[in-house]
Amino acid sequence: MSAALADNPYNEHAWIIGTPSIGAGTWIGAFTVIDGSGGLTIGEGCDISSGVQIYTHSSAKRCVSGRRYESVDRAPVTIGDRVFIGANAVVNMGITIGDESIIGAGAVVTADVPTRTVVAGVPARPIALVDLSDPAAPGISQL
Repeated sequence: MSAALADNPYNEHAWIIGTPSIGAGTWIGAFTVIDGSGGLTIGEGCDISSGVQIYTHSSAKRCVSGRRYESVDRAPVTIGDRVFIGANAVVNMGITIGDESIIGAGAVVTADVPTRTVVAGVPARPIALVDLSDPAAPGISQL
């Protein structure tokens, strides 16, 4: 028998586990995995696009050791305020993403992302900076 997913105020097709802290005004799209089991803080005003996966745990060592390594590793993820995470991006455990950053669609984030940085690719690498000198018309400056 499978357990039903708990209701969430974000999207009925988002899977939210653990007890993440999610800031006001944050939008979470369909078909996302939001893993708060190892500690997850998502800031205010973020957009988490459809298909995004945010992990705060890994069972890789336990799996490859034939369960001789008995633990599931956990490390918290912190996502700042006003962060945009594009469709199907993956954020691995232990990552911090700075305020006003952009994570490109399909990116795999394996290292911390500084404030106002645009990252893309697998693994995600900085490709540009967010320019908010005119908040009414934000820009992107290529690196």
